[in-house]
Amino acid sequence: MNIVKVPGKNKSHKVLVYALSTCAGCKLTKQFLKENGIEYEYVDVGLNSYEDKEKIRKDILGRGGSLSYPAIIDDKILINGFRKDKLKEILEI
Repeated sequence: MNIVKVPGKNKSHKVLVYALSTCAGCKLTKQFLKENGIEYEYVDVGLNSYEDKEKIRKDILGRGGSLSYPAIIDDKILINGFRKDKLKEILEI
């Protein structure tokens, strides 16, 4: 699985974003995290093998999420979709 790390000044949360390259909400999420200096990692789901896509699917569903993108994971909390209000709350921005 190809995980891309995006550096940021705020490293107080371990954020992972499952995203699609064609998803507007995914782009907005990554832009929001970057603008707020949040260090995060992301996986472009569409660029992964079938096996890795299955692992991603199981990870999202296993955390109680739905198969919609972006899927943002902060420790044990999962947010589906670009939810600026929830991101601010969870990341304490």
